[in-house]
Amino acid sequence: MTMKNQTTIRFFLLSGVSSDPQIQPFLFFLFLLIYLVTVVGNGTIMVVIKADAHLHTPMYFFLFHLSYLDICFSSVTVPKMLQNFLAERKTISFPGCIAQMSIILLVGCAEVFMLSVMAFDRYAAICDPLRYFGTMNNQVRIRLVGGAWLITIVFALINTAPVLNLHFCGPTEVNNFSCEFPSLLQLSRTETFISKMTFLTTTMLASLTSFSITLVSYICIISTILKIRSAEGRGKAFSTCSSHLTVVVLYYGAALFRYLRPSSSSSVALDRLFSIQCSILTPMLNPIIYSLRNKEVKAALGIILGKIKNLCM
Repeated sequence: MTMKNQTTIRFFLLSGVSSDPQIQPFLFFLFLLIYLVTVVGNGTIMVVIKADAHLHTPMYFFLFHLSYLDICFSSVTVPKMLQNFLAERKTISFPGCIAQMSIILLVGCAEVFMLSVMAFDRYAAICDPLRYFGTMNNQVRIRLVGGAWLITIVFALINTAPVLNLHFCGPTEVNNFSCEFPSLLQLSRTETFISKMTFLTTTMLASLTSFSITLVSYICIISTILKIRSAEGRGKAFSTCSSHLTVVVLYYGAALFRYLRPSSSSSVALDRLFSIQCSILTPMLNPIIYSLRNKEVKAALGIILGKIKNLCM
């Protein structure tokens, strides 16, 4: 049965961040600023990594891909949000809503597995440094990133397919600023048990797999760091993974609370808050966290800015 036969509505209404018309201009400029910082910050990291040969290492290879995902994650929701801040009716077409939901699932899952790959990279660098570049050679790096994308594509397709068979005829208001899976499922007029169980099962499998890789990697990392005799050596070893660990805590905390908590404890305000944290604030904070704590990135950025300054003089 086609999607057209299953659906009698052409668009959804998005409730947005706030219904108060007086603060819409303020919210527009606030989220526009956040989006610009996200794109410029992550774009700068990507340019710096590509431009500086000293950063052509496994760690920065994965950081490049994480920055790309952050731009995608923010871009799938914020531009539409900004458009709706200026519109009388906050609408999104039905195909657009399904596409947005699918991309959120795709990029969100990809970010989880990219963080796991980066945790494994830090494990290889700290726990077995002498064989690090052999372990994380170019072929291995490509396979790890390709494997992460393959898993996330399957995850997104498996969870999108059941939604296409649901019947939507009203109400049409999504209690969020974007078409996230849980919010969209609440509007279906048909049984959503299969969709919910599919989502719960695949999310648990993806979360447990990625979290297990990250957890085991950091158990080994912390164990190795504690064996280092000098305080300076322990500090240097920990500094190489502190930025990644900060991002992991921010992202996993918001994502797990948003998608895996019981529906009985659901709250529209909390759903919006953790959606903003997961898909908008964390992508903005990532380049700030990595650049402020990473001397190599700051040094490479300084060199590039110096060259630009010389060209302009």
